[in-house]
Amino acid sequence: MEILGYIAAALIGISLGLIGGGGSILTIPVLVYIFHIDPTLATSYSLFIVGVTSLAGAYSNYRKGYASISLALPLGIVSPFTVFITRRFLLPLVPQELFNIGDFVVTRSLLTMVLFAILMLAASISMLTSKGLKERAPGEKSEGAFGILILYGIGIGLVTGFLGAGGGFLIIPALVIFLRLSMKEAVGTSLFIIAVNSLIGFLGDLGHYTLNWQFLLLITAIAMAGIITGGMLSKTIPGHKLKKGFGWFVLVMGCYIILKELFL
Repeated sequence: MEILGYIAAALIGISLGLIGGGGSILTIPVLVYIFHIDPTLATSYSLFIVGVTSLAGAYSNYRKGYASISLALPLGIVSPFTVFITRRFLLPLVPQELFNIGDFVVTRSLLTMVLFAILMLAASISMLTSKGLKERAPGEKSEGAFGILILYGIGIGLVTGFLGAGGGFLIIPALVIFLRLSMKEAVGTSLFIIAVNSLIGFLGDLGHYTLNWQFLLLITAIAMAGIITGGMLSKTIPGHKLKKGFGWFVLVMGCYIILKELFL
């Protein structure tokens, strides 16, 4: 099972390198179901793994001219601030046992996994139905885009903060629709925002959990090797085909988590 987990860690990096997102969607199920880490702690581990891996990918894309950092500032400032507030102050206020439905106890860990599964389903639908996300014509303006991006950034920050998800599948449509970036630019810019969100969220966790740094650094190193591989593969694999395949995989995983947590 551990070998399977290490292979999955490489896939985390490959997905980030190829489509600029999806890392967290793989990371948390791998940590919870293969390495048997508590879901709440897994969200913290996920923030570090995805954050460091995305940072490496963002730097590589920036050197190639595929990351538009200045255009991403509305998301890159508001979203990380929201993540930090959520992880540092809001999440610790959530009790371990939330409420009862008859004899069924809804715990924070259960709710985390179910919400994450719902997020996975939303991500899969986004990936499978994203034909309409086209780059806007040069010079075409989007009125109110800055304000929309601020609100979008807060929403992404809350998702990242509570669920440990980098939010790449939310960020890329925003970059394409509101900022009119090409898909290659959107992927590189998304990795930068994911890195900032995730690492600031992880900093908000320091002191709240006891971390196994040896394990954490090993998984991160494997994922970083994966993102380098993903970057090389992206030159040969059509992005739309990969995105569809990954979308179906995420859909199946989301359904599995809901069934396992609620019915099995």
